[in-house]
Formats: sequence, structure tokens, C-alpha cells
Amino acid sequence: MLTDFTNLPDDSRIWVYQANRKLTDEEVELVEAKTKVFLERWTAHGADLEAGFELKYNRFIVLGLNQENASASGCSIDASVSFIQSLEKELDVDLLDKMNVTFYSGDYIAYKPLADFRKMAKARSVSPNTVVFNNLVNTKAEYLENWEVPAKDSWHNRFLA
Repeated sequence: MLTDFTNLPDDSRIWVYQANRKLTDEEVELVEAKTKVFLERWTAHGADLEAGFELKYNRFIVLGLNQENASASGCSIDASVSFIQSLEKELDVDLLDKMNVTFYSGDYIAYKPLADFRKMAKARSVSPNTVVFNNLVNTKAEYLENWEVPAKDSWHNRFLA
């Protein structure tokens, strides 16, 4: 059951998928339409799942699930991953590689492999105050408060020493 993302409670479960490139406006429209259809039909053991989504910066797909009425099961999580994989194929984009870092470089959102981010940290091209996207957030509250944070306040901090 599709609901507006803003209506999801703060303890809703969150999944963040980052694209390896900025999506075009046409691609965003396609992702929005397909995500709406997927979430309207998303179920766990026959129970409708109350879910919403956001597309941020033409780069991030954020799925949210209110687990008060029904929680995601292994099969429903598999279905969501399969849906994301179908978007990857259709758009020729990478959405599932967690070994990449997305961060602000001035007003621009940069996307680098983790190894390159480490090198940039050693070369001091990124600093503890560089704003990174912490895609490991688990709840809507964490997403709202701790998704866009200085590197020193996220798991990225381990590369800054």
C-alpha cells in the first residue's frame, strides 16, 4: 500500500539506494512511476505493506516501510531487491554497490569508489567536515537526522585518520 513518505512514522525502516550517476529528469519520472506501482503491490505473506519513497537529488531512491502493521519478510525484501535490480537493468545504472561513497564536493555531489575516497582522505582532498551521505541509516528518523552528515560523524570517519 503506497503512502506519502512524509506520512511514515519516524521508526519506519529505510533502504537507501544510490545511483552511480545523476539520473535524468526523464529517468526520475520513470523511477517514480515504477516505484509507485511496485509499492502499491508490495506485500509480506499476503499482507499489504505500508510504504513510501523519495527520490533525492536525482541520485538516491529511498524506500520507507511502516512496520507497525506488517513487517518486511525475507520474500518481500527479496522482491524489493529484485525491483531495484530491474531498475538497474532498464536504466543501465548501478544502485546496489555499497562499496562506493557519495559526498558533496562544493555544490556538486561526487560519487567515488571507497578506495578512491580513502586516497582522497589521505591526500586531505576530503576533510572531517566534508558532508557525506550515510546510506547505512535504518529508520526514517536516522535518515532525516543522520543521512547528510560531516564525515567525522559517520562510518566514513575511519578513513580520515
